[in-house]
Amino acid sequence: MPVIRKSADLRNKYSEISDFCHKYREPVFITRNGAGDLAVMSMETYETMSGRQELYAMVNEGLEQVRQGKTKPAKEALTALRKKLRI
Repeated sequence: MPVIRKSADLRNKYSEISDFCHKYREPVFITRNGAGDLAVMSMETYETMSGRQELYAMVNEGLEQVRQGKTKPAKEALTALRKKLRI
């Protein structure tokens, strides 16, 4: 269940909101004049979400390459990589 707070709470109860974001690792939604305005979260939560989004993008890119037939057997790819790295 999302936590929704007024914009005045961000100013007046910053520590409480910050503690919640760090403890539960989820965003707090801030309203302004009764409408949604911001989502506030800890840096750790933001970095986790950003990393997950980046990972999903890479997975989708890989899946697209498979669909386009731009792949080769793992053994062949590893052999080429070893040659390139001279391992």
